[in-house]
Amino acid sequence: MPLRFIGIDPSTGQGESPTVWVDESKRELVIQGWRPDAETEAECAQFTVPGHAVGIPDHETVVRIPVRMVPILREACDAAERA
Repeated sequence: MPLRFIGIDPSTGQGESPTVWVDESKRELVIQGWRPDAETEAECAQFTVPGHAVGIPDHETVVRIPVRMVPILREACDAAERA
């Protein structure tokens, strides 16, 4: 799976590196971010909307990324759509 690097948190320091890639063959975004705190994860796990199971399935996770990365996410979305 060759990933296309799109960008990294512009405020990245040592050991902090939220990152975004695009898997062009699968047309998916791959996002590395911070693990949420227990309160955030619990709130996400209780989220309800029609057609969405309550909870976070074992094969999924919740990540946090800083809002300053929105331009990088937009670029990744555009790249994935063009793939």
